[in-house]
Amino acid sequence: MTSIELDMIQTAGIGALALMVGMVLTRKIGFLQRFCIPSPVSGGIVFSLITLALYGWFDVEVSFNSTLTDVFMLAFFTSVGFQSDLKVIKQGGKLLAIMLGLLVVIIVLQNLMPMGVTRLLGVDPLIGIATGSVSMTGGHGTAGGFAGVLEGMGLQGAGTIGMAAATFGLIAGSMLGGPLAELIIRKKLTQEQMQEPDEAIDPAMAGIESDEASPAGRTKRVSTNEQEFQQYAKACYWILLAMGGGTLLSWLLAQTGITFPPYFGALILAAVLRNTVCLIPYKENGKWVKADKLLDMDRIISVGNICLSMFLGMAMISLKLWELQSLALPLIVILASQVVMMALFVYFVAFPVLGRDYDAAVLCAGICGFGLGATPNAMANMSAVCYKYRYTVKPFLIVPIIGAMFADLINTGIISIFLSFLK
Repeated sequence: MTSIELDMIQTAGIGALALMVGMVLTRKIGFLQRFCIPSPVSGGIVFSLITLALYGWFDVEVSFNSTLTDVFMLAFFTSVGFQSDLKVIKQGGKLLAIMLGLLVVIIVLQNLMPMGVTRLLGVDPLIGIATGSVSMTGGHGTAGGFAGVLEGMGLQGAGTIGMAAATFGLIAGSMLGGPLAELIIRKKLTQEQMQEPDEAIDPAMAGIESDEASPAGRTKRVSTNEQEFQQYAKACYWILLAMGGGTLLSWLLAQTGITFPPYFGALILAAVLRNTVCLIPYKENGKWVKADKLLDMDRIISVGNICLSMFLGMAMISLKLWELQSLALPLIVILASQVVMMALFVYFVAFPVLGRDYDAAVLCAGICGFGLGATPNAMANMSAVCYKYRYTVKPFLIVPIIGAMFADLINTGIISIFLSFLK
């Protein structure tokens, strides 16, 4: 076996190339446009298939460096923190509570269903745990964290099974969210609820538009104005400031013994800055005004969306699809059942419970993303849907809060309960 290890710069370069390839594919292939498949996903899968071919046909394994992948992820979630206006979150309080309830139900079903399948197929129920919420809602991090526990309980190769299932879920979550939301919007919503934009849009640019926060943001702006440059520079400085301070906050949170995602500290600090800096008055043209312009949210959102696209593109090219080849028939049946269960649950339960409106449809795309894959997948799914129709604030605030603050904590507790019944 020949191993090729790419450094962080080379990984970023290929990730950017995958993103641009995805843009071309999205512009050319109507299927990708119709079903809101994000450009980083379509382009990233192409490169994942190339590395799979190298592994299978030429016995060459390509490894990618995740350093800058993590940086882009951190920058994106920091930008999300800056969007956390307490006034808006308060307005979405009921929706947040409903989403938490749906999350609990999803996690329970993700464990009950595979354990039932393993019973029918006569295989080790621990395989059901490994392919349940451990690797679906939990993703690669939780799958790796529970690998030692499951192996200690007698499941050989628990790490490989969990990682392969998490890889499958990452792809499935990205591929399912957009098409399902599109189906819901077309079948369940009226024209007034959809509010499709009149102007022509470039579907390949979903997720990296200049300003998602207002309808005018769909206008493509090209400017060499020095003020425009300074505004983007200021946005980058604010994001970097929150990222740096956020690492210290994450370290302090780690001392509690509770596991938080690495971006949580930066997200919280950015939210604090958003809700304190904007209250500080300052003089502009001789008049005292609030400091909203100091943050320039339009540019912060723009920089964050660029980082999201780069993160997702780099994450997709790093998928080791050959891990899926090791899945035996029972695992394939379980994972396929997880996707079907998620689609049915979102369509028939989540959408009605969330209110049967446009916000609910966008949230359904997000649920598929973090329920099968990870929070960045959810954000990319929702961004692709919103770019085709219109931006809406609440889903982009609620989903990161669910993913950062509650998903891992609730998931770990429920998994522990299921494992206690198997001991």
